[in-house]
Amino acid sequence: MMVNSTQKKSRGIKLMIAVALGLVSAACSESSDTPVGETMDESSNALAKHSVESKVNYATEKPFEQRLGKPVVYQVFTRLFGNTTQPTKPWGTIADNGVGKFNDFTTKALQEIRALGVTHIWYTGILHHAVINDYQNIGISSDDPDVVKGRAGSPYAVKDYYNVNPDLAVEPSKRMQEFESLIERTHAAGLKVIIDIVPNHVARNYQSMAAPEGVVDFGEQDDTSVEYRRDNDFYYIVGESFRVPEKTEQYQPLGGEKHPLADGEFIEVPAKWTGNGSRSAQPSQDDWYETVKINYGVRPDGTYDFPRLPQSYADKSIAEHRAFWEKQQVPASWIKFRDITEFWLSKGVDGFRFDVAELVPVEFWSYLNSHIKTINPDAFLLAEIYQPPLFRDFISIGKMDYLYDKVDFYDTLKLVMQDRAPVSQLLKVQDEYQDIRENLLHFLENHDEQRIASEPFVGDANIGKPALVVSSTISESPMLVYFAQELGEAAKDDPGFGDPTRTTIFDYWAVPSLQRWVNGGQFDGALLTKGEQELRDFYKKVLNISVNHPAMLGSYFSLHDFNLKNSEGYSERAISFIRENRNHRMIVVANFDTKQRQTFELKIPSNVITTWQFSDGNYPLVELLDEENNINMQVKNKIGRIKVDLQPLQSYIFELSE
Repeated sequence: MMVNSTQKKSRGIKLMIAVALGLVSAACSESSDTPVGETMDESSNALAKHSVESKVNYATEKPFEQRLGKPVVYQVFTRLFGNTTQPTKPWGTIADNGVGKFNDFTTKALQEIRALGVTHIWYTGILHHAVINDYQNIGISSDDPDVVKGRAGSPYAVKDYYNVNPDLAVEPSKRMQEFESLIERTHAAGLKVIIDIVPNHVARNYQSMAAPEGVVDFGEQDDTSVEYRRDNDFYYIVGESFRVPEKTEQYQPLGGEKHPLADGEFIEVPAKWTGNGSRSAQPSQDDWYETVKINYGVRPDGTYDFPRLPQSYADKSIAEHRAFWEKQQVPASWIKFRDITEFWLSKGVDGFRFDVAELVPVEFWSYLNSHIKTINPDAFLLAEIYQPPLFRDFISIGKMDYLYDKVDFYDTLKLVMQDRAPVSQLLKVQDEYQDIRENLLHFLENHDEQRIASEPFVGDANIGKPALVVSSTISESPMLVYFAQELGEAAKDDPGFGDPTRTTIFDYWAVPSLQRWVNGGQFDGALLTKGEQELRDFYKKVLNISVNHPAMLGSYFSLHDFNLKNSEGYSERAISFIRENRNHRMIVVANFDTKQRQTFELKIPSNVITTWQFSDGNYPLVELLDEENNINMQVKNKIGRIKVDLQPLQSYIFELSE
């Protein structure tokens, strides 16, 4: 169920971003009479100076204090990371297929992840979700396969928000201590920890065995005689009992294997709304049948039963948002999730990725995030959201740091990679979100998306190289990499419940390319193929440039339209743009074509050259991906010219030196 879109509301645009937009516009016309520098802020004096020749290798790992770029997030599916079991079989049990553990993230493993060019690790599947494995000996109730997806369970059907997945512990009874040790190791390696919070829904069998004293479970105090009450945690289908989805060829608990609890029944009286909003007592197999929807004070007719935040708060501070909510009465579910996030912050977690955040009212995010930021102003807050009309409200009112940039950036970039859309279409998307570009997290893969190397995507991880360069360098926003993406993992095998092309999150499984890099716990990549190692080396260079280079936090402007009109040989399969931050200037050029070499003279418009105060002459360019491939930019008649020869799928990241 999708929430209703709200009308797009523009925010005030930061002066630096307004400057960048001015540069984009000016760069489209060589004959512009207005020097770009006349629109720039006080940093223009620094920007106008020639930069000194680079002596820093930005493409290699740097100490924390020398990381002057932007965040890079490494999403890892914790259950699969350290699993070295071979072979695996579809629908295999934990005994058959094995499972990764917290302890698999050794100091060496974490150091190697950081060296890849990473600042944050998003440990996916940490919270205690519904599982099939039997842990009754440590006081955990068994879960019914009729309402569990896959053999290992969905990480987004959380059963206990105050504990972690027992599958991930060497000693399940000490699982929290093992996770706390992982947090300590992660911090010691110079990385920050992100975990999921899933406010929209919980597992049907939610029951916390580890909640602190005084914490009330979800639904424990609900009035189940009514469909809705503001302080009920769930919605109820009064007078009906829950019925599991009808069995079909696609829906077979445990793949049809016999299990004492897999009897086609799950007792829930009265039935609750399903997590995706289904109001049927018998949801379908396509519904999120393993979960139940949380009530945030939204009546069944869609109207709100809580104080509305005035629109003027879009421009107010975290402290002002916090002060507003301290005077209000809010639904019980809001308070429960406030306490949950505070609990995990106290454990040392540095941030949260909020699942399907758009299915929860934006006022709740103002309430929750202002509380989180009061405790930890540097907390990393990322929302999964797919409705662009909601983007600006979730940033300004909901106080999110970052949003998924799937719609429209990822979706369009995927089309470009598949040669189904021109680069101009991608840059049109980029221009549309200039005022919030720093808030839109980029990715090429995650647990919901197909692997680049899978046949339905492009079938070859190398085709993702120019897309990686563009996603990583086109804006200030964070870049996310999904584990084994840097190895070209194709996820081609059938794990059981999960589908090939996406690494499964529902099954006990293993990731073959990652196993070769792990090398029995050595984490040295000794078993990687030549192609896998070369791809990882490329990712390492690009991500370290992204996380280290100061230009990543500066302005952006496109060279694409100007060169389409003025550079012979430049085409819609090429992309070019400038990133600039004070005296740090970067020119990015990439070729998306898989077969055609592109040779042209890249031109820098006169208004940009005027802003830089470059006179006619030659200016050295340091190519950051290959330092032996250094060339010059020639300035003649106030036009910059760079002779570019791009092989198929090749990219250049030039640093401009004096």
